[in-house]
Amino acid sequence: MANLKEVKQRITSVVSTQQITKAMKMVSAAKLRRAQDKIVQMRPYSQKLTNILNNVSAAAEGSEDLVYAQKREVNKVLIVPVTSDKGLCGAFNSNIIKASNAAINGQFAGKQISILPLGKKAYEYFKKSDYTLIDQFYQVFSEVAFDNVKSAAEFAMNGFVAGDYDQVVLVFNEFKNVATQIIRTEKFLPMAQEETNEVKTAEVDYILEPSRSYIIEELVPTSLKIQFYKAVLESNASEHGARMTAMDKATENAGDLLKELRLMYNRTRQAAITNEILEIVAGANALGGK
Repeated sequence: MANLKEVKQRITSVVSTQQITKAMKMVSAAKLRRAQDKIVQMRPYSQKLTNILNNVSAAAEGSEDLVYAQKREVNKVLIVPVTSDKGLCGAFNSNIIKASNAAINGQFAGKQISILPLGKKAYEYFKKSDYTLIDQFYQVFSEVAFDNVKSAAEFAMNGFVAGDYDQVVLVFNEFKNVATQIIRTEKFLPMAQEETNEVKTAEVDYILEPSRSYIIEELVPTSLKIQFYKAVLESNASEHGARMTAMDKATENAGDLLKELRLMYNRTRQAAITNEILEIVAGANALGGK
């Protein structure tokens, strides 16, 4: 059985760790509220803009010739894994890396793969691989702002138009609630278009100024950048939710461990007191016998 000093040191260490996990949980909760507000406000705007874009582009003459919608044989693929900069958030980062590897080794097996990591954890993992790594944008989470994310989106879009990539895929965590994040592997480019049909055309009839083609040319890049930014916001909110959950569980585990250690401490102390009493009684009996 461990001595009292060792048990007391362990109790002190666990109490200190529990205080840290509690503080991290509170910090993550505060950050989560702000991140959740951003993504909740972004979702309706992004969805409505995407719907308008699909309706307008599908109804436009020659819409199949949109540069961002060109479908070609997939030989060169750009994977964009979105992780966090820090750990201590459960399986948040490892799930993204697993999903990225699953896509690379499954759907895109044998293709020429390039990686555009967003987040230090993805960068640190994929820099050890043999894939082509684009490392200009992995620090995007140092300040989650549209202007920072826009640069990464433009790089992917320009690469697709130039023929450097035949397909661009986003791998990220979609925020559902504090305890649940859904892993998404979504095709970013070529952009999907809805099929034109009589019902859809009849239901949506826009008046466009100055022209349909001009609106499409302006709206398509903006919509794609917002879609890219939305994935980053989803991941950011998911990260804080995952870290909050992980720190809450760590705090609970520390509490359970403290109960066991304090019980062990009391038993060890009781055993020491009992031994001292036995030694005193034995000594008294020995003196009485003389």
